[in-house]
Amino acid sequence: MTKIKDIPKIDRPREKLIKYGPEKLSSSELLAILLGTGVKGVNVVELSNKILKKFSGEGLASASFNELKNTFGLGPAKACEITACFELGRRLLKGKKFALLLSPQEVWQELRDLRDLKKEHFVVFYLDTRNQEIKRDIISFGTLNANLVHPREVFEPAILHSAAQIIVAHNHPSDNPEPSEEDIDITKRLVEAGKILGIEVLDHVVVTKSSFSSLKELSLM
Repeated sequence: MTKIKDIPKIDRPREKLIKYGPEKLSSSELLAILLGTGVKGVNVVELSNKILKKFSGEGLASASFNELKNTFGLGPAKACEITACFELGRRLLKGKKFALLLSPQEVWQELRDLRDLKKEHFVVFYLDTRNQEIKRDIISFGTLNANLVHPREVFEPAILHSAAQIIVAHNHPSDNPEPSEEDIDITKRLVEAGKILGIEVLDHVVVTKSSFSSLKELSLM
């Protein structure tokens, strides 16, 4: 096991936050700062990665105290810290919306938690008329195909949350950002469905560990 003290100071989560700001840290690094220490045999960064993989997407924010305390030996103290953090966030941010930066690069940055995953995850950003994010959802995971990504699953939450437009994105574990034929076909189906519902599909961004591509910029939608 690599101990935190064995990691160069500049690469430790707390030091990175101080030097570069929280927006430059991955989700696992931010969680590592919140946890403070790891558990027996697992350093805090490794523990954070394990937790985020277990509670993918928004699962961690809604995980109960009992679910957390029995996960990877977290125990009651760390479980309390996580649940309290998310509850405080919900209370402080209730009713607020955040502007979503819409360039493909900024979508890629927003999805840093998906870049290293071994399976494809299809994500939808639901936006209001001012391009503010209402909600982000993982619609499916696994090899992308028309059965996994159906317009009904994509647009039902959009109608529920009164979204005016959406951005869709998914990761390529192969690290090749080039859209596949399946990616293009799914995008066209979603664009057509969106036209019927009056909900515009602004872009489909393919993200990888090191790069990204935009189907809109490639004139594929």
